[in-house]
Amino acid sequence: MPLDQDQDTIVAISTPPGHGGIGIVRLSGPSARTIAEPLLKLRHPLATAQARFAEVLDLTGETLDEAVVTYFAAPHSYTTEDIVEIAAHGSPVLLDHLLRQCLTAGARLAEPGEFTQRAFLSGRLDLTQAEAVHDLIEATTLHQARIAAQQLGGSLSRQITPIKQQLITLIASLEAGIDFAEDDIDTLPAAQIISQIEAIQAPLTALEQTFTYGKIVHSGFTLAIVGRPNSGKSSLFNRLVQRDRAIVTAAPGTTRDLVTERISFEGIPVELIDTAGLREASDEAETIGIAKSREAMAEADIVLLILDATASLHPEDEATIAALTARPLIIAVNKSDLSPNTLPVKQTRHSTIKTSALTGMGLAELRAAILAHITSAAPSSDTALLTNLRQHQAVSIAVAALGRARQAAINTIPHEMILLDLYESLNALDALTGSTASDAILNLIFSKFCIGK
Repeated sequence: MPLDQDQDTIVAISTPPGHGGIGIVRLSGPSARTIAEPLLKLRHPLATAQARFAEVLDLTGETLDEAVVTYFAAPHSYTTEDIVEIAAHGSPVLLDHLLRQCLTAGARLAEPGEFTQRAFLSGRLDLTQAEAVHDLIEATTLHQARIAAQQLGGSLSRQITPIKQQLITLIASLEAGIDFAEDDIDTLPAAQIISQIEAIQAPLTALEQTFTYGKIVHSGFTLAIVGRPNSGKSSLFNRLVQRDRAIVTAAPGTTRDLVTERISFEGIPVELIDTAGLREASDEAETIGIAKSREAMAEADIVLLILDATASLHPEDEATIAALTARPLIIAVNKSDLSPNTLPVKQTRHSTIKTSALTGMGLAELRAAILAHITSAAPSSDTALLTNLRQHQAVSIAVAALGRARQAAINTIPHEMILLDLYESLNALDALTGSTASDAILNLIFSKFCIGK
């Protein structure tokens, strides 16, 4: 989808709002250079991919500021159009002046994500790479940034391309057999069709399964800390967040509402939730708090159950363990410094770790157990990840269609019917990379971007 070379020149402030050391005004389009140059007093003419010192002028031609101006000539730029970036001091008044002067000279204010959308429409990026730009900007940990950088570099695209080529080759073979049946062109035997479909489907199925971990990397996960009052939930919560975030007293039932904190485990965002103690409520506030605790426990990706090593196992704890038999559950036997040889819980398949919020005993093992749960779904390091629902749905549709095509070949269904499923799979892969994405999908994706990117 090549860009219309006569389209508007767009402009935006590409740095965050507010005061800063540097602020950047970016132009992209056929008139970027002719709009920018009259606003500046350049010591040397603009040259592609080279920075130039310039003075920013006001309406009377007086100097307002000094700036560094960089020019990228089409097609060797982010958008494949002419781009001019003016890096001045980060004064909102100055940047607004530059922006307004560009608009007066004929530029149009860029829509959210329009610079990246133009890069996509010109073929410089595919849709998975464009999504990675947004993920990289939004990354809150280095691990998220590394994954986004890999996607931006085309890791997912490179994995899809040979698979897609195999599928196109199979479709072409079946089409040829149908179109030229009268010319004695051999049609593929069913066994060969099945074998080729399976060879295409296997890597896509493996890719589909990466979404479990990719979603965690992209959005993080939640860990709910639950247990009886005075078992040490809030103390362990504070230990994990490494500061006194939750109130801790000797009186049981201090926590009445959910207390949340976002931290990072080996570069993966984790939302820790400290909950009210599970017991028979004594008043309305505690009743509401306990109800919220049970909701948090039901919705959490991992549950951390805190037991008291100095007390026998309570029926409430037994009920919690029984209810979470099929869920990711870690059991921390707290206060083990006071009763080191006692385990109130019977043998269970869940990780059981002796801890002490007071001394720090077992905290390293607890962190390792949490991390093991997180990374259990991690694929091999050289495998691309599906990191959002759109990508996962596209691959899931492709895999399901291939499954139907395989079954049709097993049942010796005519090739015309098999081709319907193969084309559906191909269309899904095209949608993944953006070859056939609808305007509605594109608008939804790029509307999430900040203006200026």
